[in-house]
Amino acid sequence: MAGLVNYLQESYNELKNHVTWTPLPEAQRLTVVVAVFSILFALAVWGVDMAFSRVIEGYFSLMGA
Repeated sequence: MAGLVNYLQESYNELKNHVTWTPLPEAQRLTVVVAVFSILFALAVWGVDMAFSRVIEGYFSLMGA
């Protein structure tokens, strides 16, 4: 138990005194950039999925299935 308390104290000290945190405005800007690219990527994957679905449906309709 004492080892756990020591670990938590050292971890807190490391985070408080030795970690360089990104300034809040930059973190917010980067969060928006990641969200926009995630949405764009999701839309691109959806578009490719829809195109492949139509190709597969067309193939099977030609085959008479």
